[in-house]
Amino acid sequence: MQNFFTVALPLLATVTTSTATLPFQNYKMQGPPPPVPGQATFSIIREFDLVDDQKTAIREVALPKPKEKRLICKGCNEHENATLAYFQDRGIKDRNALATIMGNIRQESTFVPNICEGGSRTSYYNCGRGYGLIQFTSANRYYGLGAFAKKIGGNPSTADTQLRYITTEPQWKSIENRMRVSGKSIARYMNYAYEWIGWGHHGARTQYAYDYAKRLVLADV
Repeated sequence: MQNFFTVALPLLATVTTSTATLPFQNYKMQGPPPPVPGQATFSIIREFDLVDDQKTAIREVALPKPKEKRLICKGCNEHENATLAYFQDRGIKDRNALATIMGNIRQESTFVPNICEGGSRTSYYNCGRGYGLIQFTSANRYYGLGAFAKKIGGNPSTADTQLRYITTEPQWKSIENRMRVSGKSIARYMNYAYEWIGWGHHGARTQYAYDYAKRLVLADV
């Protein structure tokens, strides 16, 4: 008996020590455990499923648009202000240059885009001669307006379409860079405008230009 304990005890100590020092194995659960009778069943929700199901709302906040100094026309109507803004967007910043453009349009049409030569208000398609803001009279210019409107899907009887058409014409393109140069007199800009409009009757366009120059003021917009 003594020999049995002499052999068995050291062997038991060896087995106990070896089991305690075995490395821990982290086995991945392959599925939910079987239900236990009398207990409610449950399901295992994977962590990444929670992350996928959660939606974070991100609201984009627009930064305030910095204000800039632009010329506005005191007491002017919608078409006058639209014209002023349009040519400033084209890079014409000089007060006299802008006043000259506006003085010419006022002389030609009083800023009525659907005016036909002689003064009647009608559709472009019912006029057939001088029409619109600058009285497009020659066949090339008159029918060019209609073709341009069709190309862009615009209405040739509106100020927006006519302003866009004006700046595609070779007559305007020939003077645009000179109108962008600041510091000249109304008389000088009026000489450039003649190349653009080609008027047969000067009328009060120069006086209108001086009147506009007084009404154009800088403002933050």
